[in-house]
Amino acid sequence: MLLAAVGLYGVMSFSVEQRRREIGIRLALGADVKQVRRMILAQGMKLTGLGMAGGIAAALGLTRVLAGFLFGVGEHDPLVFVGVPLLLCAVAVAAMWIPARSASSVDPMMALRAE
Repeated sequence: MLLAAVGLYGVMSFSVEQRRREIGIRLALGADVKQVRRMILAQGMKLTGLGMAGGIAAALGLTRVLAGFLFGVGEHDPLVFVGVPLLLCAVAVAAMWIPARSASSVDPMMALRAE
């Protein structure tokens, strides 16, 4: 879980840094700080959603193979298949919040002067 959070934080921080000029232009043209945060969080949640969809599909496909390793958990335990993705979403939002907050604090003039 920690590795996923650190990885997602790193990807989102890199993305925000690469898009600093674009974000500065958006803010200079009148974009609201909340809109910028929402844009960054939506981008990260798309990545998270794709990863979760692939993970759930793989987990459903591999439950028969891994049934011998699952002690106290059924093959298609709804708590596991619903609870774990919800927990991952919460961790993903927490990992994306810092880059989103950083993106919303970009000074438009400094971003435009950078190039």
